[in-house]
Amino acid sequence: MGAQVTEHGTSNLSVVMFPWLAYGHISPFLNVAKKLADRGFLIYLCSTPINLKSTIKKIPEKYADSIQLIELHLPELPELPPHYHTTNGLPPHLNHTLKKALKMSKPNFSKILENLKPDLVIYDIMQQWAERVANEHNIPAVRLLTFGAAVFSYFFNLVKKPGVEFPFPDIYLSKIEQVKLGEMMAKSAKDQEPDDDDQTADGTTPIALMCTSRIIEAKYIDFLSELSNWKVVPVGPPVQDLITNDADDMELIEWLGTKDENSTVFVSFGSEYFLSKEDMEEVACGLELSKVNFIWVARFPKGDEQNLEDALPKGFLERIGERGRVLDKFAPQLRILNHTSTGGFISHCGWNSVMESIHFGVPIIAMPMHLDQPMNARLIVELGVAVEIVRDDDGKIHRGEIAETIKNVITEKTRENLRTKMRGINKNLNCIRGEEMDAAAQELIQFCKISTN
Repeated sequence: MGAQVTEHGTSNLSVVMFPWLAYGHISPFLNVAKKLADRGFLIYLCSTPINLKSTIKKIPEKYADSIQLIELHLPELPELPPHYHTTNGLPPHLNHTLKKALKMSKPNFSKILENLKPDLVIYDIMQQWAERVANEHNIPAVRLLTFGAAVFSYFFNLVKKPGVEFPFPDIYLSKIEQVKLGEMMAKSAKDQEPDDDDQTADGTTPIALMCTSRIIEAKYIDFLSELSNWKVVPVGPPVQDLITNDADDMELIEWLGTKDENSTVFVSFGSEYFLSKEDMEEVACGLELSKVNFIWVARFPKGDEQNLEDALPKGFLERIGERGRVLDKFAPQLRILNHTSTGGFISHCGWNSVMESIHFGVPIIAMPMHLDQPMNARLIVELGVAVEIVRDDDGKIHRGEIAETIKNVITEKTRENLRTKMRGINKNLNCIRGEEMDAAAQELIQFCKISTN
C-alpha cells in the first residue's frame, strides 16, 4: 500500500478513476484527476476507447506520466457498436442498452483492478457496482458526485423521506417539472441498484467527493451529509483548463472581438440536450427581438442532423446579419465565457456550464430543460448570479419573455446586480483556491490507511 504523505503534503497513492460514459461526467472526473496528480497521486482514468479518444486531447503534456488512460471494453452487442460506447450522439432509445453493456463489463473492470492493483477506486454514482468489484479485491472505494449538493440533497430527500418537504424553499420544481420527474423516476426505477451502503464493509463512514465548494453550497453540503450518512467532501468547482491556441476558433473569436464589452450573449444547451423545433423558433425570435449580439450553438441529435437554415425561421440569418453567429458544431465555450465582449450566457444549467460561468464571472440566463437543471437554475438565482426565463404552465417558453430577459441582463441595471454578486463569489472562491482539494486529498489518504489497517 503506497499511502504515504510526502514532505509537501502530497501522496504517492495510485487511483483508478471510473466515470460514467458521458462527457458531462468525464470532464469533472478529469478535472479532479489533474488536481490529484498535482498532489502526487498516480491516476488511471478508465473509460471506453471512444471516450478516451477525445479525452486524451484535454490532458496537458505535464500530466503525461501521472494520468494514464485505461481502456475498458464493453461486450459487443449488435445494436451497440463501439462508436456508441458513449452517451455523446447516442440515440435516446439505446440509453438503457448502454447502461446494461457497462454493467456487463464487470469482469473486464475486475481484470483491470487485478492488473493495476491500485490503492483506491473513485467511481461514479451511476455505477454503484464498481464499489463492490473494488471491495472484492480489498481495494477501498469512494464515489465522486458530478452534480451539486443542492440538487443531490433535493433528490435524496425525495427518495429517503417521501412526503417530507425539502427544507430550503428556494430549490423547488414547478408542477410540470414534478410530473416529468415522476415519469422519469418510474421509468428508471427498474435500472436502479439497491444502495444500502450507509457504512462501508469495515464500518467506516463512506466518503462522497463532490464537484462543488462550500462557498456556493455550504448548507446543502451539510444537509446532504446529514441525510445520507456520507462524509461529503467538496473538491472545488469543475472547470477545465482554458485552451486558447485552437486555430479553428480564430474567426469566431475575432468576430467576438469586434463587439463592445459585455454586449454579447452566448447561447448553448450543452452536449446532450436539444431544442424541439418549437423551442428553437422561440429562441431564434427571442434573440432577434432582443436586438442584442449573440453566438448561438444550435446543434441537432446525431442521426437527426438538419440544414441549419431550414431549421431556423425563414430569413432569420439574413435579418440578423453581423449581429449574430449561429453554429451547428461545438464552440470554444471557455474562450467565449472568458472574452470581455461576453455579457451573458443562456444556458440549460448543466452543473459544469453553471460552474464555468461563475468562474468567468458571466451572468446566467437560465433555461433549464431536464433532470438536475431546474434545481441548478434555482440555486444560481438564489445566489443572485442568474435570472430564469419563465415558462408557462405547460412548460413552454415564449419569445417575448426570452427577449425581455436578455435585454434585462445585457443592457439594463439587472446586469450590474448580477455582476456584483458574481464578483463577490469569485473573490471568495479565489481566496480558498486549492484548500478544499488539499483537504480532500488528505481525506483520501486517511481513508486508505484506515481501510487497509
